[in-house]
Amino acid sequence: MKIYLLSLGAGILVGIIYAFMHVRSPAPPAIALIGLLGMLIGEQLVPIGARLLSGEPITISWFKSECVPKIMGGPPPDQEDAADPAKNPAQKS
Repeated sequence: MKIYLLSLGAGILVGIIYAFMHVRSPAPPAIALIGLLGMLIGEQLVPIGARLLSGEPITISWFKSECVPKIMGGPPPDQEDAADPAKNPAQKS
């Protein structure tokens, strides 16, 4: 979550700089970003279809570990928690 907040903060800072320079942002409009999200979701329909055709079950844990990270970016939630010392007291830095 921290990386998303840093990214948002950097974007806001660049937006402020653009405003002072009186230039328009080259960022795509929201409709394009929604299209990109649709592409990410669509990419996951192939592995889901392959599992269905092979007779393997589609479980929530499989979906969370295989599909969600590819849609949302970043490691699966279990790996993220294991890498974070605040959430995993066994791991000390």
